[in-house]
Amino acid sequence: MRKILIIGAGKSTAQLIQYLLNKAEKEEIRLVVADQILENAARLIKNTSYAEAIELNITDVQARQQLIKSVDIVISMLPAHLHFTVAKDCLDLGKSLVTASYISNEMLQMDEAVKAKGLIFMNEIGLDPGIDHMSAMRVIDRIRDQGGKILLFESFCGGLLAPDSDTNLWNYKFTWNPRNVVLAGQGGVAEFIQEGTYKYIPYHRLFRRTEFLDVEGYGRFEAYANRNSLKYRSIYGLEDVLTLYRGTMRRVGFSRAWNLFVQLGMTDDSYTLQDTEHMSYREFTNLFLPYSPTDSVQLKLRHMLKIDQDDLLWDKLLELDLFNGSKLLKLKNATPAQCLQRILEDKWTLENTDKDMIVMYHKFGYELNGAQKQIDATMVNIGENQTYTAMAKTVGLPVAIATLKILNKEIIQPGVQLPISRAVYEPILKELENYGIVFKEYNVPYLGYNPHHL
Repeated sequence: MRKILIIGAGKSTAQLIQYLLNKAEKEEIRLVVADQILENAARLIKNTSYAEAIELNITDVQARQQLIKSVDIVISMLPAHLHFTVAKDCLDLGKSLVTASYISNEMLQMDEAVKAKGLIFMNEIGLDPGIDHMSAMRVIDRIRDQGGKILLFESFCGGLLAPDSDTNLWNYKFTWNPRNVVLAGQGGVAEFIQEGTYKYIPYHRLFRRTEFLDVEGYGRFEAYANRNSLKYRSIYGLEDVLTLYRGTMRRVGFSRAWNLFVQLGMTDDSYTLQDTEHMSYREFTNLFLPYSPTDSVQLKLRHMLKIDQDDLLWDKLLELDLFNGSKLLKLKNATPAQCLQRILEDKWTLENTDKDMIVMYHKFGYELNGAQKQIDATMVNIGENQTYTAMAKTVGLPVAIATLKILNKEIIQPGVQLPISRAVYEPILKELENYGIVFKEYNVPYLGYNPHHL
């Protein structure tokens, strides 16, 4: 039996494990699922004889290396900053590696050594990054095969609520790591190119510069810019493209409301507040408002942010209990962002009956035989329940499929890589269609041309 080691049994691993277990008998594979909390791993493998759960402290060098040495291939579903630790062991012990995370500079520097050993370190093979790369390259390569030239590429993705579970005024709940949601857009300016002109959006303006997107059957969405779109020019071979923009999708109105937290300073993670353990939600909100001997916290906030009482923004803030004087944060030495996350988790944690939804949207503007054309491609996937979520499916399945294809020597190109070659993306996308991960394409008028480059 060939052994596959999966390190990390978090939210995105359920579908990954299920896929491999379904193939275990035919493919003669056995899974070793390791997590620092044994129960997490045991819960996902259930009682099958094709898998075992192991408790692993990733900082235990001997235990970690012993485990990696005993298997044929490794999947790391750890937080991104821990992949390099696993990667070094995989290189030393001659094991291929699969992750769903962005390729770090440290990982990239291992490329020559990985190639020299004939290993494959496949990264960015989840949803975003992952399915976005593969589905984009499929269309880009097709246009190029016809002799077309890409003028515009825009790509958007969002982890959202399924329509039946969309029950709050924000049209949003946490479907993945809440901390990443609260800190979204920080750490650098959003950079992209539009009609040949470089554009920049600083963090304090990010959520007020949005683009609208309509998805057939699911209505209207908005998107705000991701941090750095420009690196995708070299990745996709789009050095001459006039427009390149990547963004995150939300329901319309979310960004305008979220911007209130940004303006107040509640998303700041750079300093800790005093006595947050005994602080109420109301006291936390008041920290960011001027002192007044007469005005209430509500009145000060409305005045500062210029919110009318009949504005839906006000109802959204009330829905979050921001002015509740009896609810306590109960966090020690917390940053504003950590406090805000605690408040939001009260209201934005998925109920047992809730289902999540993944939406992806690509735009391809191109020139072919002297005519300008555009293809829009959309993908919507809805989760089954709290374990087999759309997020777990769209992150986990590509990882699982790629792992098996590397193990079976169907993917053979060695090195540190992401899934942008036909040999990788064609078979994986084809298999994903069996699981309802399908892109619909639409031919639409090309509207990108701006002769004045404004």
